[in-house]
Amino acid sequence: MNETIRIIGIDPGLRRTGWGIVEATGNRLGFVAAGTVRSDGAADLAARLCQIHDELSTVLNRHAPDEAAVEATFVNKDAAATLKLGQARGIAMLVPARAGLPVAEYAPNAVKKAVIGVGHGDKGQIAMMVRTLLPKAVFDTEDAADALAIAICHSHHRGGAALQRRLAGV
Repeated sequence: MNETIRIIGIDPGLRRTGWGIVEATGNRLGFVAAGTVRSDGAADLAARLCQIHDELSTVLNRHAPDEAAVEATFVNKDAAATLKLGQARGIAMLVPARAGLPVAEYAPNAVKKAVIGVGHGDKGQIAMMVRTLLPKAVFDTEDAADALAIAICHSHHRGGAALQRRLAGV
């Protein structure tokens, strides 16, 4: 019999951090929950990072995932924005790690390839395919849809030998 694994996908951002949770039993996926953590744009950076930390911690406590997956940061033309995104991503990795979860990382193109079949696509295509793969999914933003896509990607890749060794602590 296949074990059911609850996976949280996190799409980090300083303004909006999407999160989505799926349950994987063998090749079958089920929607659990999704949402968006929003930080106060008028607050200073440290306060915003605390808001992301506290809200993600609440999500983990409420939904008790077994594993986490976070989208890797891409570098853009604005170095300051990239650094801030990296800090939000650090929080997105820290919260599940502090909860004792293994945390996997996936490049945006790998997530898109796992969900829409190609490494390039827009947020609308991702949301459409998430709705197709998880017909009961409800999400409030494209960031939450992206987070569900990250969780789906992880469910497809978690059986790899290297990941299994890491999950076993070897």
